[in-house]
Amino acid sequence: MAHDIVTARASGHPGQTVTWCSLPFSVPVLSAPATGPGVTALQTALKAASAEGLPLRRTVVVLTAPGEGRLPPSVKAAATMLQPLVSAVVNLPFDPHIRNHGLADPDRLGRRTHEAGAALVTAVMSAAHRAWGDPLPPAHVPAALSAAPPVPPARPTRPAPEGVLTT
Repeated sequence: MAHDIVTARASGHPGQTVTWCSLPFSVPVLSAPATGPGVTALQTALKAASAEGLPLRRTVVVLTAPGEGRLPPSVKAAATMLQPLVSAVVNLPFDPHIRNHGLADPDRLGRRTHEAGAALVTAVMSAAHRAWGDPLPPAHVPAALSAAPPVPPARPTRPAPEGVLTT
């Protein structure tokens, strides 16, 4: 994200991050590993986003635990410092089922994973309600798809003379 913001600013063109954040009713969700280097990269990205004027007050941060055990003190401190800058910080615990099977069988996810997922949904909806009210305004109606241009008919081809290679 930070690379996209800095590259876009240097080139004078809007980047993907700015484009996504400027969509009507978008709530950015940033994810980072719950490690020292992970939160350092997240803090750098949030500084770049702040400098670009992106909507941090409606951004939700998810810190994903890479393994069993407690969060390192540096991650807890970073989460505490990030809380006033963003809408919410959600901790997603390690779930060995996701590591081994992905989301192929969501009924086998752990209780804490389900609770974190519910907390994430609540955080996103809360950010949206704070920004645009409750109930949310009606969704925009997308523009109609234009008719596809006609496909030109295939040109008849003649077989190549014997012994001539064609590419």
